Amino acid sequence: MKDQFAFLDALQQIAKDKGISVDTLLDALANALVAAYKRLPDAAEEAVVTVDPDTGDIRVYGQELDEDGNVIREWDDTPSDFGRIAAQTAKQVMTQRIREAERDLKYEEYAGREGDIVTGIIQQSDNRYTLLDLGKVEALLPQAEQVPYERYEHGARLKAYIVEVRKTTKGPQIVVSRTHPGLIRRLFELEVPEISSGVVEIKAAAREPGHRTKIAVWSNDGNVDPVGACVGARGARVRMVTNELRGEKVDIVPFSDDPREFVMRALQPAKVKDVHLDDLTGTATVVVHDFQLSLAIGKEGQNARLAARLTGWRIDIKSETQMAEEEAYANQEWAEGEWVENAAGEMVWQPAEGGEGVSAEQWSMGEAPSDGSGEPAPAEAAPAEAVEAVSSGDPEVAADAVDTYEVTVGEEGGRPAGAAGGDS
Repeated sequence: MKDQFAFLDALQQIAKDKGISVDTLLDALANALVAAYKRLPDAAEEAVVTVDPDTGDIRVYGQELDEDGNVIREWDDTPSDFGRIAAQTAKQVMTQRIREAERDLKYEEYAGREGDIVTGIIQQSDNRYTLLDLGKVEALLPQAEQVPYERYEHGARLKAYIVEVRKTTKGPQIVVSRTHPGLIRRLFELEVPEISSGVVEIKAAAREPGHRTKIAVWSNDGNVDPVGACVGARGARVRMVTNELRGEKVDIVPFSDDPREFVMRALQPAKVKDVHLDDLTGTATVVVHDFQLSLAIGKEGQNARLAARLTGWRIDIKSETQMAEEEAYANQEWAEGEWVENAAGEMVWQPAEGGEGVSAEQWSMGEAPSDGSGEPAPAEAAPAEAVEAVSSGDPEVAADAVDTYEVTVGEEGGRPAGAAGGDS
């Protein structure tokens, strides 16, 4: 009896140290003892083992079952030396069960934390992955989730975003990321109480890891400035986020329900003059002052690219000069046609609307192609360069001339024009 109480005391101590319930250990022990009993000679075909949680008494009961699996007879079949067998089995079962329980507990602890942020200590780093020690478990930071050019020094503390928790035979495998946009959200939640309390919301985020991030914030309280709350006094809050991201620049812009206004704000720090939205194509044409064009586009198009991801609109940025040229060009109507070779081997301009073709010589004389009614339209003499190019007989040279000099339609018919864009 004394040994049984000692056994229970040891069982309870193990359960307390490992965070496993005593009932779980007793069930595992009973199942293992059934298997040990059935290996004995003359063992009953069916049996159950009971372990008294109060006294530690272990009993084996043989059973006889009917065709439906119901017990029709039961008897005590505990072997005389079963205590020795129980002790050996208990040691094996406890060791195995404790490992399994610890793995399950670790998995359950992190299974519901996908999308959360964790802090770990860098243990190992190579060109394939980096291991972070989270205390009870290790997290895997794959190369694909690492920020380019970011160095991970052994022993340094690092915050990462949990993207996946996998259950394996060796325990939970936690996959973390340093590139996920969710990392930005979580870092601001840690630094900005207004976000963690729900007063300020991060409506959208766009990130190019290691370079730049844009977030759009919104306040549910009219008395709270969402941008100011995220920036903090003298930029203290956003500076903490930037430091954790190893110097990555963070732009904070106010969110707007008006798509036009939102696009304007998303392109900050550039000042936008006007925005034209095309709902059919999902394109936002942005007009900026000439001196703001490079700032709006950003280095290698980064500012425009992040603004497009943030707003969900395809953004086309144009300067005032570009818009004026396009509008002037759009106001001109261009006659359709092409330079073709006639039966005599001469290059002639054939109007798409029909009518007689005009040779290079006729064009140089100022004879315009017919407008389709049979009457030639008034025309001006074509530039000498175009005539010479078309008269050369070389199709490639003629094609280049067509690209440069088009035929415009005036009020009374076609006439030779200057370079595309209306500079005739």
